[in-house]
Amino acid sequence: MKVYLAGPDVFLPEAAAMAAEKKRLCALHGLEGVFPTDPRPDPAADAAAEAWYAIYLRNEAHIRACDALVANLTPFRGPSADAGTVYELGFMRALGRPVLGYSNAAADFASRTRHFLGPEARRNEAGRWVDGEGLALEEFGLADNLMIDGGIRAAAGLLVRRDVPEAARWTDLAGFEACLQALARLRQGG
Repeated sequence: MKVYLAGPDVFLPEAAAMAAEKKRLCALHGLEGVFPTDPRPDPAADAAAEAWYAIYLRNEAHIRACDALVANLTPFRGPSADAGTVYELGFMRALGRPVLGYSNAAADFASRTRHFLGPEARRNEAGRWVDGEGLALEEFGLADNLMIDGGIRAAAGLLVRRDVPEAARWTDLAGFEACLQALARLRQGG
């Protein structure tokens, strides 16, 4: 089973080392990890004039070639998961394949959003949390936007939420391993 390893890990200073470690853990569970930066011959990508579009085409080709996806949904540059990762998760879900995710921040999305907004977050006259523009916040107790949690649940996937020390926010892989264990069981039919 080939597993696309989605997440903002590509932005880490040691992205290649993270890719190698995630692939090693996949192999321990009888899975083949595919990292977004892995080379993939793609005539359309190779012909693309702009580097960003070539990257997009290669990542989409990787996703199409994989059997499942595990997403690092740890909040990235704000209260929510990385937008590119969320796109990839939705793309794989639309293909009807297993999607799983983990976050190294256990607090729910509403709490993280209120913290991020600071004093701009307030309760309106109806008692709902809103931002500085009066726009309502999601308050479902979920890990992130309901479409992310819902997509994983609808795929019968797993979403692992755990708090880790801040220094290990991008390197702690216990949640990732829990997702791999679930995929290995799925691959074995149980």
